[in-house]
Amino acid sequence: MNFFIEVLVGGLLAGIMYSLVAIGFVLIYRASGVFNFAQGALVLFSALTFVSLVERGLPFWQAFAITAIVLFILAVLIERLVLRHLINRSVITLFMATLGLSYIIEGLAQTVWGTQVHGLELGISDEPIEFFGILISKLDLFSAVVAGLMVIVLSLLFSKTRFGLSLRAVADDPLAAQSIGIRLNHIWIIVWTVAGFVALVAGLLWGARLGVQFSLSLIVLKALPVLIIGGFTSISGAIVGGLIVGASEKLAEIYLGGIIGGGLENWFPYALAIIFLLIRPSGLFGEKTVARV
Repeated sequence: MNFFIEVLVGGLLAGIMYSLVAIGFVLIYRASGVFNFAQGALVLFSALTFVSLVERGLPFWQAFAITAIVLFILAVLIERLVLRHLINRSVITLFMATLGLSYIIEGLAQTVWGTQVHGLELGISDEPIEFFGILISKLDLFSAVVAGLMVIVLSLLFSKTRFGLSLRAVADDPLAAQSIGIRLNHIWIIVWTVAGFVALVAGLLWGARLGVQFSLSLIVLKALPVLIIGGFTSISGAIVGGLIVGASEKLAEIYLGGIIGGGLENWFPYALAIIFLLIRPSGLFGEKTVARV
């Protein structure tokens, strides 16, 4: 029984790591109704910028602050050079724009900082500690605490502030939001900056485990089943979806791997996501689209 609980807890904590990436997608989707393909590139760009500054001798918090400023400048450039020229364009046009941005940001990061793999030390080892006979990774535990705090702050930001109200108005109808004085360009800059900050935190936690390298941009693929299960519009849904994906993939690998074969961890979340698409396309916490006919 202890082994089952250990696998389950390990999967739940790993799922929190997926949720951190998925939250970035949710932020952009809520502001524009578009799946932001560039979120993975933001994770790579932010982590690479941070670790390169640290390697040049900057203290942790100074490098963190400078990286946050760089992400703000990047958000302003994206809004000025791309997004403001695509207002009222179709969703597929905006999606293709984020696809292009993904490759530009990845290329820019590697042009400026190089393509070599960087080690990242956050001062928290990945060694397990024991709780009531169950071994838990220190890094997973730390990631869960960080993700929990971010969810609380972002939930309060969207539900209790004027910005959150403006964001919902823009998501519902950009033209109507502009007609009542909401400045769409300001909303996009803030949302992309916050999404970049979330990407920075996710990039540091993933980079501490995998190293800061190109493959960081591919962790977006793990966020897809999380978004489908939790819903594209809910931060809480991203957390619940991450927990479901993390726990199910670990349990499937351990308990079904011996019967079906190894490698279940790689595809089981996507099979689960397809089942959710068939049963509940909007996800557990997503908003259902209502069309008047």
